[in-house]
Amino acid sequence: MKTSIQVGTAGAFGLDWASTVAYVQAAEQLGVDYIWSAEAWGQDAVTPLAYLAAKTDRVVFGTGIMQISARTPAMTAMTAMTMATITDDRFVLGLGVSGPQVVEGMHGMPFDPPLARLRETVEVIKLGLSGQKIDYQGKHHVFPLPGGEGKPIAIDQRPRPDLPIYLATLGPRSLRYTGEVADGWLGTTFVPERADAVFPHIGAGAARAGRSLHTLDLQVGGRLDIGDDVDAMVERMRPQMAFQLGGMGSPTRNFYNDCYRRAGFEEAARDVQQLWVERRRKEAAARVPAEMILCSNLIGTKDMVRERIEVYREAGVDTIRLYPVGNTIDEQLGVLEQAVSLVREVTAASEPPSAD
Repeated sequence: MKTSIQVGTAGAFGLDWASTVAYVQAAEQLGVDYIWSAEAWGQDAVTPLAYLAAKTDRVVFGTGIMQISARTPAMTAMTAMTMATITDDRFVLGLGVSGPQVVEGMHGMPFDPPLARLRETVEVIKLGLSGQKIDYQGKHHVFPLPGGEGKPIAIDQRPRPDLPIYLATLGPRSLRYTGEVADGWLGTTFVPERADAVFPHIGAGAARAGRSLHTLDLQVGGRLDIGDDVDAMVERMRPQMAFQLGGMGSPTRNFYNDCYRRAGFEEAARDVQQLWVERRRKEAAARVPAEMILCSNLIGTKDMVRERIEVYREAGVDTIRLYPVGNTIDEQLGVLEQAVSLVREVTAASEPPSAD
């Protein structure tokens, strides 16, 4: 099992960039395999990675995620190819549809239908990566623009048809599409005990494309907090979980809330969302079950976190995403170091004995 972390959030990015650089360099030394960037309504997903690539030697960088509505598909392909060049192929392209509030409110682009738009975007990107001229007639994307002076143009870079594409998807149909076309899945709101609500959909899509679920890199995890006061750690997580369940979407469409409902938390997810919409935020946080927090994150004593890592591994997760808690970079690195060591222990214990 490999490990990954994320840099940048909508609210905190830019407060101390030097510490972010030091954090990534230290994470690379610890053996972390992937660094993902965030792109919501704060930083963009690409610029930080370009800088960090020059400050590291081994770790792989990925956009987590580039919003498909924030750029034209051709520009996304151009950017991915450029990043692959300047990182010496230490780059994977992570894509996602984001949500209607951001897409329509910030970018002024239509959100619906998200899966159809994702499908067309990926098809155009793959044309660009392959070195072919971008000549595409879809329902949502048409290149060149009809009736104008444009002509089909190929991206003037070395073709990279094998550049890995990861998709951040949540709904069943989108998960099946991920299995069809992607090299990896970037998951959130995942309860490994209920992997049957997710992985069979990805597997069905993969089978449709003539391959297996195991050909994809399945990356998912959660907040990481190691300590003895488990109740206090759960309490710290409640407001964040309430925001995800109630505020990361509209009252009628919240993909994260839907995921928790499919994972068996129907009543709690519904109640938290309703309280949040009614602006009863403290009550919403208090309504988040401790079980939901503990099942979808890596929180607790060292032994508890080791057990959670094992559950993720048994569920079929290939790369565990770690979001360490801490007020300082040193605190976050201390928690991260423990978790990376635990992942190594669990991975080593699961490997078959050597024939020697």
